[in-house]
Amino acid sequence: MEYVVNKELEEKETRAIFTDMLKYAPSKLCGMFGNVITVPIYTNLFSTEQYGLYTVSIAMLSFLCIIFSDWVGLSALRFFRFHQLEEDLPKYLTMIVSILTVNMILMFGLSFLFRNAMYSFFHVPFKYFLAVLLLIIPVAIRALLQQILRAQLKSISYSFTTILNQFVTIALAVFFAKFFQLGAASILLGMGVAISLIDILLLYQCDIIKIFKLQKVEFKFIIPIIKYGIPVAATSLSAWIITQSNKIIMGGISGFTKAAFVGVGYGLTLPILMPLFAMLTVAVIPRIINMYEAKIDVRPVITKFMGYYMLLALPLVAIMSVYCSDYTILLKTNPKFYEASLLVPYFSFGVFFLGLTDYTTLQYHLANKTHIEFIIKLISGIVGVVLNILLIPQWGLIGVGIATFSANFLYFLLSAVVVLPDFHLQVPKNTLLRILIAFVPTAFFSYSYKLGFINIPGTVQFLLTVAVFYILYTITKLFIYKTSD
Repeated sequence: MEYVVNKELEEKETRAIFTDMLKYAPSKLCGMFGNVITVPIYTNLFSTEQYGLYTVSIAMLSFLCIIFSDWVGLSALRFFRFHQLEEDLPKYLTMIVSILTVNMILMFGLSFLFRNAMYSFFHVPFKYFLAVLLLIIPVAIRALLQQILRAQLKSISYSFTTILNQFVTIALAVFFAKFFQLGAASILLGMGVAISLIDILLLYQCDIIKIFKLQKVEFKFIIPIIKYGIPVAATSLSAWIITQSNKIIMGGISGFTKAAFVGVGYGLTLPILMPLFAMLTVAVIPRIINMYEAKIDVRPVITKFMGYYMLLALPLVAIMSVYCSDYTILLKTNPKFYEASLLVPYFSFGVFFLGLTDYTTLQYHLANKTHIEFIIKLISGIVGVVLNILLIPQWGLIGVGIATFSANFLYFLLSAVVVLPDFHLQVPKNTLLRILIAFVPTAFFSYSYKLGFINIPGTVQFLLTVAVFYILYTITKLFIYKTSD
């Protein structure tokens, strides 16, 4: 592809990305806070058995959403701008809604046809199986409408609905658990009611009622969507294998109680870290797509924001890993789940590499070659499953941690090696060097706690160490090593 060098547009879009980040930040930070409070709320509200059942049910929900609904919303995001420029959005939206409707019908048919196989795979009772199937309908509608909001660059509306959904779900889950004693089903019921209300709000926010007019389905719209969307679904399924299958495998081998520890370890890391890290990606990706469609060289922008991601994520997960027990206590986790702290180092570094691949795999999405991402993620997922099966019987939770980290790291490594022509990215080496310079004195500062020179509680040590690192990095950036990437 021949790129156009347009520094003025590049700088304009970079400033716009930072503006979008500020608009998306409330939703992501509140989402992170919401996920933080769910750990103490749910671990204190439910027994280990019930929490494990909830964990496996959510894994089943995400599994079915990946296959039947999520990829439709992502396709809507990817091609929305193109069809907006072509002035044929009603036809395009008709096709998107038609595909989603057919998928829902197909999901119910296949789920009941193969229900016995699904029972034995997920090990969930029938009422949870049925609840998950019904829940997918509002979840699928929400996913589609939120992607349309992103495509319309309505970041404030997106942030508002995301925040509202998070806290209404938690409030309803606690209400149903306290007053109706429904156990883990309380969360699923709370999700269903909250998301259904949010769907109504989203319909008005994205103005789809004004845009949407039922049109005749045209096959020329189907092919690009299928060509882009099916590999995306397959790729997401591979990601599910990496991040979620360990709960199913642990539940199958050791029961819901052990699966609960995996669920808490997951709850302490990925749902908390990814919203924080996604403040960058949720703003970057739509703008990058627009720049690429305008034939602007997007590689310098991707490299720049990859450096910002490393600065945000790498120190945080490193310090979390060192203070994994204190971090677990800091989040007010019920003591009966403290064993899950063993997973924090493995899962947090796994999340770091998983988030980093959002930048290295962006090339496949821009070039509409998402099948490559599917292949490398599938390989990583299979490796993760094999390691889980081999290591869990021998090493328990540590085996889950090693398998999950290995799968995520392999996924990043393959995405960094398999590079399309004209998509070679530079490593943000100067940012990495400044991180290293700042981290060395931070490590000595942290070690002084262990020697007893500074006597403060472990949770305060964790927070203070994070603050010290970023202060030292700022000093390094301003006075010692000023070179830009």
